[in-house]
Amino acid sequence: MAGRHPDPEAFIRAHTALERPALVPELALWLAAEYLPIWQATEDWLEKNNIDPPYWAFCWPGGQAVARYLLDNPAMVAGRTVIDFAAGGGVATIAAMKAGAASGIGNDIDPMAVAAIGLNALANGVDVQTDASDWLAGAAATPEAGVVIAGDVCYEREMTARAMAWLRGHAAAGRLVLLGDPGRNYFQADRLQELARYQIPTSLQLENRGLRETTVWRVLP
Repeated sequence: MAGRHPDPEAFIRAHTALERPALVPELALWLAAEYLPIWQATEDWLEKNNIDPPYWAFCWPGGQAVARYLLDNPAMVAGRTVIDFAAGGGVATIAAMKAGAASGIGNDIDPMAVAAIGLNALANGVDVQTDASDWLAGAAATPEAGVVIAGDVCYEREMTARAMAWLRGHAAAGRLVLLGDPGRNYFQADRLQELARYQIPTSLQLENRGLRETTVWRVLP
């Protein structure tokens, strides 16, 4: 079954390298580098290694933007419980802990991403919990949290609708909800409050442009 590699941590260490994202150089993450085969992984290569597409191996602009915002505005999360939906490699979760959050949970349904979050947290000297369950399938406004963060979740129509409904449920419960988005296809700036905007260097192979303007929004009920 794809995504069920027998030793995710060993795979990550073997096929990625510790790199510093452009917008958050304070952090070191296990990421795909252009000189490594995983950067241009084919379907055959993924099937041979028994993994799903390695989205966790790239530090996408939305997550970087939320991470930068939290590092620059630690009062947003200081002493609070933070949950990071579809966290990928966990850059925003780790930034929340660096900013003084009481606890942080990085969520992703890909077991490789969950392993990457753990390794990245270790590399940055923070304690991050992980959760591989499908939060969108649970009850509204769960899990409980003080702050809810998400980055780059508006890339598919159905995913966007479900994710935004889930995020708004948390906002309606009185929680601070932050979303980082670089203008993905299905993003709509409806019932959102702009908090910060960044120009993030990106690979032309991933984003088809050298800079991606990315906004951090507060999600309103």
